Amino acid sequence: MRGAMIAAGVALINRFDWILYVFGAFLVFAGIKMLVSKKEMEPEKNLALRIVKKLFPISQNLDGQKFFTKLDGKFALTPLALVLLLIETTDLIFAVDSVPAVFSITRKAFIVFSSNVFAVLGLRSMYFLLVGALGYFRYLKVGLSIVLAFIGVKMLLAPHDNYPKWFQIEIPTTVSLLAVAAILLISIALSVTAAQREKLRK
Repeated sequence: MRGAMIAAGVALINRFDWILYVFGAFLVFAGIKMLVSKKEMEPEKNLALRIVKKLFPISQNLDGQKFFTKLDGKFALTPLALVLLLIETTDLIFAVDSVPAVFSITRKAFIVFSSNVFAVLGLRSMYFLLVGALGYFRYLKVGLSIVLAFIGVKMLLAPHDNYPKWFQIEIPTTVSLLAVAAILLISIALSVTAAQREKLRK
């Protein structure tokens, strides 16, 4: 799915230079939305799950490691299939942000695709590493929101490999990476400091 999105993105950029501005504006919007949104994740309201539940009968019981089973003699999906569907569609939602963000660095399809592959490979281990500490890093969400908005602004101000527009400010990749790292480190440092102050008060 990410490969298809990357291929479509590269094709759009090569055909329409101005699409980078659309990607940039989308990232700014996504960053602001993440910053102000307080909505909790509700897996049962996932659109793909609701569509599948209407189209196919769903077994209430697992059938080993099978995705499909028989229910009253009819073909049915197992809860394991629904979990897989939820994971894949969630990853696709994450890709809506991450794929345009990579285009702020390069439009070379191989680099964009390989960076996404390595990111996906590291997601599970990173999740198990951080899942117990996410509550501790209370300002990490704010930091990630600012990072998204920053990358979006970079794309709006410096659409790489393009001839100059009516305005264009070149932001070196090194400066961008340092800024992203600084934002994340500051958000983590503030989280740790706030948690330590709370412990001292208790």
